[in-house]
Amino acid sequence: MATDYDAPRRTESDEVSEDSLEELKARRNEAQSAVVDIDETDTAESFELPGADLSGEELSVRVVPKQADEFTCSSCFLVHHRSRLASDANGQLVCMDCAA
Repeated sequence: MATDYDAPRRTESDEVSEDSLEELKARRNEAQSAVVDIDETDTAESFELPGADLSGEELSVRVVPKQADEFTCSSCFLVHHRSRLASDANGQLVCMDCAA
């Protein structure tokens, strides 16, 4: 909405008393029509990466079991090397990142 900064200022009581019923209804309709409900998943599906055709691709990842010198942090649930162990209280292993 454009504002004329040269026009005399009106107080709230002036605005309430001078606004007509039609103006108030129009403002309410404008405020309600500004709400847009967008589903984030629909938005993400419409984007395509340039030059990337992954329709025939198969991704393969080799999963390695947790090693003897690794632990799973009870806070972030990531697997870390034992050198990253910050505390071992009551069997709860916590990494240095989560302990900080």
